[in-house]
Amino acid sequence: MSSSSSRRRMATSVANVMFTNAVYFPNFKIYSGATPGMLNYGCISHVFYAFASVAADGSVFLSDEWADAQAPCDGVRGGLGSLMHLKQAHPHLRVILSIGGGNSGEVFPIVASNGMLRDHFARSARGLVEASGFDGIDICWEYPSDPQQGADFTALLGATRMHLPADEYFLTAALPANQGVLQCIDIGTAAYYLDMINLMAYDFFGSWTHRSGHHAQLYSMSKDETSGSAGVAFLVGAGCPAKKINLGIPLYGRSFLGVSGPGHRYKGAGGEEGTFEYNQLPRKGAKEQVDKRIGAAMCVGGDGGFVSYDNPDTVKMKATFCKQKRLGGLFYWSGPSDAQEKSRSLIAAGFKTLHSS
Repeated sequence: MSSSSSRRRMATSVANVMFTNAVYFPNFKIYSGATPGMLNYGCISHVFYAFASVAADGSVFLSDEWADAQAPCDGVRGGLGSLMHLKQAHPHLRVILSIGGGNSGEVFPIVASNGMLRDHFARSARGLVEASGFDGIDICWEYPSDPQQGADFTALLGATRMHLPADEYFLTAALPANQGVLQCIDIGTAAYYLDMINLMAYDFFGSWTHRSGHHAQLYSMSKDETSGSAGVAFLVGAGCPAKKINLGIPLYGRSFLGVSGPGHRYKGAGGEEGTFEYNQLPRKGAKEQVDKRIGAAMCVGGDGGFVSYDNPDTVKMKATFCKQKRLGGLFYWSGPSDAQEKSRSLIAAGFKTLHSS
């Protein structure tokens, strides 16, 4: 048995007895002093290291050589060095390279539309995985926007799976809960190739929407609103096994100034580009509230106006939902934004609820 195959078999045995509780670690966080070693690996099963980049010829490459491989980080060099060190200290931990991200919407359609470029992508991804010690890759194409791109997306998954065989490597993808995107993709075929789909069940409302709203609600009050549960139902109905779905938790809130709740025209947004990191919430002078009907937290007042986010109570609701629906588990964007206090940690709250009887 190859070492990569034994790694994968160990990961599978761990997955059989526990839910996924995964975090994304963005490499840019290293510039603000965050490191992979700061996270609590007693609660974390997988780390998605974000993001590697893809070129128009299909080549996959590290997006920030300094942060990834050179910056002083947890006593070693670079975020990658830190994660490989953490893998040795925590044998259960799986580390997956996430490729793409917010700026990938232009290059992925080019690469995925051509058989030779798809093959080059797959070979290049495998080379980077083997060289860096990853357990697989995560494709974060934001987003396939029409049926042709959806078909190209599944073709890309198929080509990648040929070079990253299922008994040795993880292949995952991040997809939005937005049904307008999901319906462009043959979900059943995609799920056949994938080990996990990370359902980005957040960013339903923000500075681009005309009215304020809960940006990560588990349930919606009206049929025309997106929600985490609706996204899960669409995936399952389209042929994705529930156990392959991880429900996404945002470790940030979205701000709407001049209003006291959802459904209103607002006057701009507070924070950095309309967001506050979770560890900065609730805002000073604001009162935290939970709407248990829809599974959403908020604070009102202070410099954020109405801020929609998740707190330990809503994460417990979402973890319970995962267990009821027999999903794979939860993931969090992004790990460094969690609260340091254990009683406020969303990653800890999710893990504890997922694994309670």
